Formats: sequence, C-alpha cells, structure tokens
Amino acid sequence: GYGLQLREKQKVKRLYGMLEGQFALTFKRASQEKGVSGELLLSKLERRLSNVVYRLGFGSSQAQGRQLVRHGHVKVNDHKIDIPSYQVKVGDVITLAARATQNTFVTASVEAVKGRGVPRWLELDAANMSGKVLALPARDDVSFPIQEQLIVELYSK
Repeated sequence: GYGLQLREKQKVKRLYGMLEGQFALTFKRASQEKGVSGELLLSKLERRLSNVVYRLGFGSSQAQGRQLVRHGHVKVNDHKIDIPSYQVKVGDVITLAARATQNTFVTASVEAVKGRGVPRWLELDAANMSGKVLALPARDDVSFPIQEQLIVELYSK
C-alpha cells in the first residue's frame, strides 16, 4: 500500500542523494516520455552526472560524486559542468579537472572501482581519468534493489 510506496521512494531518493523537489521533477520528466515510466525514471537517475561520476569510480559515494561536480572538477565533452542533475547522453566523455586527478580520495576511489567494475553502459579509462557513455542504461544495469513500480503507483494517485 501507500506506506510501502512511500518507503520505496525514500529509499531511492537516499540512494541517489536527492531532495524531494528534484526527485518529483525527474519523475515528471520521465512520465512525459514514451515508454515505461519506472524504467525511464531509473534511466534518468542513473544518467545524472553526479551518479555517473560515482559509477565511474571518480567518487567513492554518491555524495562524493555530487561534491566533485558541484566544485567544478568535472567536465563533459571538455565543458565544465557543475550541475549534479545534468543528464549525460550516449557518446559523452566525462573527465576530471587536472587538480582533481591528484586528489588522494579520487585516486583511491578509482583503484577501488577497478575491483568492482563499472556498469556496462559506461567505459572507464582509469589511466587518463576519463569515462565514456557507451549506451543508455537498461533496467538490468541498475544494481540497486529498486521496485520502481511502487514509485510509479505513488505518483499516479
């Protein structure tokens, strides 16, 4: 019921480090596109720049990914982007500013991601501290245990 739906939304907001307003807007945009709303929502969440920075291993957590973006350490196709919610597209190349590549947290995080790997829709070039978006994330690329249908039901009331 409602409590379950609400808990699922709270969990997903926490996983992606988002506030209510951002999350509601992301859902609204996903639901306006053609396709399965829940899957479109997850794709949009995965393609947030802060999440991609985390998934590529430049940050050891969602929060650290967000901070790197906010502080202007991240470039998309050679343009500095400091908006965590920026949606990456297929073909985008994500790089870190030179000063960030020297950061011990960043280098430790990139070492750690070599062990766990990056999602198959992304490609990491650890030597050059860059990553590329190879494809749009599919439903089974989302490793978190998310029941997106509960969120869709919650918003469609």
